[in-house]
Amino acid sequence: MGAQDKHKGVSKDQAAQGPAEAPEKKAEGKKAKKGKKDEKAGQQEESHTCWGCRFPLLVALLQLTLGVSITVVAFIMAVNFSSLLVRDTPHWAGILVSVVAILGLILLCLPYQPDEKTSGQFALKLLYFLLSALSLIICVLAVAFAAHHYNLIIKYTCKMTTDTCQCTLDPADLLSRTFLYQNVPDCDSVTTTLKLFVLLQMTLNLLLALVCLAACFIMWKHRYQVFYVGTWFHGLATNENPQQKA
Repeated sequence: MGAQDKHKGVSKDQAAQGPAEAPEKKAEGKKAKKGKKDEKAGQQEESHTCWGCRFPLLVALLQLTLGVSITVVAFIMAVNFSSLLVRDTPHWAGILVSVVAILGLILLCLPYQPDEKTSGQFALKLLYFLLSALSLIICVLAVAFAAHHYNLIIKYTCKMTTDTCQCTLDPADLLSRTFLYQNVPDCDSVTTTLKLFVLLQMTLNLLLALVCLAACFIMWKHRYQVFYVGTWFHGLATNENPQQKA
């Protein structure tokens, strides 16, 4: 009888310890999950701390290279063909994109803020996004002007008078519009050299438009969404926590 009583007492103690150990195991499991989440968050933060990970460096460098190239080619066209309109020498597009690229490189040098705690960095990133979108529109506009000019040049019928090359679309039509290119050595420079310059401008501006589109997509996908989540859902999370505790 005494042995049976002892056995029953031991079994009761184990049964009492069983429910008490269950919450402890759950607490340990939650701590382990939190530890894994913290490790993942630390790895993500470390991935952003590398020199080239805080900002799409390749996109900024492509913007700067193409912007400078467009500006140089546009000024060469303006010097060799002084009668060209401003729309046909898109240095305005190249200068704007070069400024946007410099802003992007400045963002690269700033310390990474995972929660977007600084309003200054938020403003710079938003400004870069908006300027990249504006650059995209301007580059598409420059491509349209260049394509229109190229379409006219391939239809030209030109003749040289003193220092001016007179080009028309239809020589038989007396009312056809005449395009004058002053201070040129001959009409071949218009139908060959200028045509190559316009084709080069069209290609460069098209490539730059694609780069600006990629920049906008990257900023919206990997940066702008962080702004929204960090400023809006963080407040919702703080409001939900007290409700869960209550």
